[in-house]
Amino acid sequence: MIKPMFGHRPKPKQFDYPYRYYDPEKDEKEKRRKRIKFESHTRRRPAQFKTIVFFAVLLSLVVYLISL
Repeated sequence: MIKPMFGHRPKPKQFDYPYRYYDPEKDEKEKRRKRIKFESHTRRRPAQFKTIVFFAVLLSLVVYLISL
């Protein structure tokens, strides 16, 4: 059956928007954590360099022994 048009009123749209705020303390912690993580990665490079040099010396030794 047909509903009367005068009794029906549409509900307004509701928004589900999360509130945002700035926390300077949390921002500083994140920057510090990223800086520490970056510094720890730079410290590992000399160990990788030593490994590469070791394999290069080992390979040259094997080539020398084969050529004898």
